[in-house]
Amino acid sequence: MKTMKHSFWQPVIGLEIHLQLNTESKLFSSAPNRFGDEPNMNISTVCTGQPGALPILNKEAVKKAVLFGLAVKADISLCSTFDRKSYFYPDSPRNFQITQFENPIIQNGSITTNINGKPRTFTIREAHLEDDTGMLKHFSTFAGIDYNRAGAPLIEIVSTPCIYSPKEAIAYATAIRSIALYLGISDGNMDEGSMRIDANISVRLKDETTLRPRAEIKNVNSFTFLEQALLSEMERQISLYTNHPNAPFHELIPPSTYRFDQAQKKTVLMRKKETSEDYRYFPEPDLGPIILSKSWIEELKSNLPELPEERFHRYTTSLGLTEYAATTLINDKELSDYFEEALPHCPYASSLCNWITIEFIGRLKNTNQTLRSIQLPPSHVAKLVTFIENKTITGPIAKAIGDEMIASPHLDPESIIAQNPNYQPLSSESDLGPIIDEVLKENRQSIIDFKAGKERAFGHLVGQVMKKTKGSASPDVVNALLRKKLTT
Repeated sequence: MKTMKHSFWQPVIGLEIHLQLNTESKLFSSAPNRFGDEPNMNISTVCTGQPGALPILNKEAVKKAVLFGLAVKADISLCSTFDRKSYFYPDSPRNFQITQFENPIIQNGSITTNINGKPRTFTIREAHLEDDTGMLKHFSTFAGIDYNRAGAPLIEIVSTPCIYSPKEAIAYATAIRSIALYLGISDGNMDEGSMRIDANISVRLKDETTLRPRAEIKNVNSFTFLEQALLSEMERQISLYTNHPNAPFHELIPPSTYRFDQAQKKTVLMRKKETSEDYRYFPEPDLGPIILSKSWIEELKSNLPELPEERFHRYTTSLGLTEYAATTLINDKELSDYFEEALPHCPYASSLCNWITIEFIGRLKNTNQTLRSIQLPPSHVAKLVTFIENKTITGPIAKAIGDEMIASPHLDPESIIAQNPNYQPLSSESDLGPIIDEVLKENRQSIIDFKAGKERAFGHLVGQVMKKTKGSASPDVVNALLRKKLTT
């Protein structure tokens, strides 16, 4: 049978995002919740599942979970409960995880983000509290277990199957991470495992309305790998369906868990997927229900910070930023906050955004540094942009000053200009007149072309003047003087 084109197929994707909460201690013990320490230093009898050790719930973790629920406009359960999820693996010393299966703390949320200039809303089925596992570390001749992460507080954010492309999956996951950063509930560091993604994906023909069997891809730790993993799994499933058109769907795609092999850039089978019955869920006997009051929830809601969606709307409507520029800023909270601090010192929001996100970030691209880490004051960038917009300096001079600001972040752009005569713009007729005369003498043909109605010739003459002045001439003055000389 001839293989159907991929354009006939549609992926259906749901994401389970595990977001580690940045509390000082773990979810059920007083052991430190901290990354990067020596193995097995931040542990307690609860973390390591010692007989008789009893969990005590971390109130701050509950608060951070509720803040997330409010940010995604979800229903907050006034009474939620914990359950035991049984499985046997070395990184889970109790042989069960404490999670929320029957009564999660957050249900029925949604987030809206901008994709290709259009708003797109994704629905969240639930988000529940649970504790993390330890980490298996594989060496050449043995494997070790680091329990520092065991017991760290997580919220697992479960979307509905409402995502229809890898690009949408990245946009959704990016929006979740941004919300967490704006709320201050997690650092969202995917390299350190603070945010990990499980993706469930099936494919179907575009005219179908029912879902086909899905596969799960576990523990994806970057947005790039998420896209590559989803594309690989789409390819695998489409090939199975097109090469076996008469086979039952469940035989071709049995419930299975895959991992993404970064070297091969393909999904690789890990194991047949367990069902909920295999986990033998039952109510956690050592923890009572979480009881919340409406007044406490309303108090948290009234103190929510400005969130990415709201900031995007303000940037595009009040400040006049393009949707692309606004998206670039809100997806990087540190950069967006830097822009916010510079904004009161500069009335030119669009130009300020461009200089921060393009000019200065471009200069730092290969240095592993940020505007914050080099301690370049936002007010200095604002002052530079104001000088440009007020035509105090020219664009080429501004770029040179930008280089010096990166090299010496403590220097004010005004001081840099004062200390360098080459940065003083040429704007007087006495300075520019002789240079323009020289350019006109050297470009007779351009004068003829201009007088014949070829406006491009005028641009060439302006360019020659700017070249001779090394970009220090005021373009407005050059234009005015040139036209005066050419028309008299």
